[in-house]
Amino acid sequence: MISVLILTRNEEQDLPGCLDSVAWSDDVHVFDSFSTDRTVEIAQSRGAKVTQRKFDNWAAHQNWGLAHIPFRHSWVFYIDADERMTPELADSVRRSVIDPGDKVAFRVQRRDFLFDRWLRHVQTSPFYLRLFRPEKMRYERLVNPVSLPDGPTGQVAGFLDHYPFSKGLTAWIARHNSYSTFEAEQILENRRQGGRFSLAGAFSAKDFHERRYHQKEMFYRLPARPLVKFLLLYFGKRGFLDGSAGFTYSTLQAFYEYLIVLKTRELERQR
Repeated sequence: MISVLILTRNEEQDLPGCLDSVAWSDDVHVFDSFSTDRTVEIAQSRGAKVTQRKFDNWAAHQNWGLAHIPFRHSWVFYIDADERMTPELADSVRRSVIDPGDKVAFRVQRRDFLFDRWLRHVQTSPFYLRLFRPEKMRYERLVNPVSLPDGPTGQVAGFLDHYPFSKGLTAWIARHNSYSTFEAEQILENRRQGGRFSLAGAFSAKDFHERRYHQKEMFYRLPARPLVKFLLLYFGKRGFLDGSAGFTYSTLQAFYEYLIVLKTRELERQR
């Protein structure tokens, strides 16, 4: 009834738990970026089908997967190796596709964890489109891709649990160092394609893509952007209610934003 898609790159630690949480599906696909550890071996030993492709950027990689992987079913649930479907969510997604009406995709609520604590408040956005008909979904952006469904969407009950620090703080920092490079490249690409920034366009542009471009540019042009992000997460989103984990997460996200600022400036000088 539902195929499962898991993106991997050296995920021998987290993949077994992820596979356990989607064992209800009879069509699990591991989309691997040529792992050098036991990821592929683990996937195949659990009966998952493995497709490999060299990673270029997030949107291109995910779009290629949806277009070329031979899913058995008409609905796909996308999950990362460091995520786990709760039993309630697994039951909800199966029931939702029995009679989806005109819906082509469904949002799920994700819970991010740090130090075994649910980041209930500080999380930037808890909702993600993860259940969809693959021919009706595409992605944009080099990193942190935006999901663009071609049709109405709904929402299902249950939680998708996410453990971004499962490999430790060093791994999180290394991953976001890579992400920040993509983000800086995306900012310059947006400016090259989008033309001049318009404050009015950020609120009144009729075209969704044009409006989103100006909104992102407005954020990118804020002075002291890393500090602004910390304040938004820790006070605006009430991250302080998440205790020390909320403070740590807000600080790490501000550090990530500062890397993007520095790398954007560096790329501008180079070009």
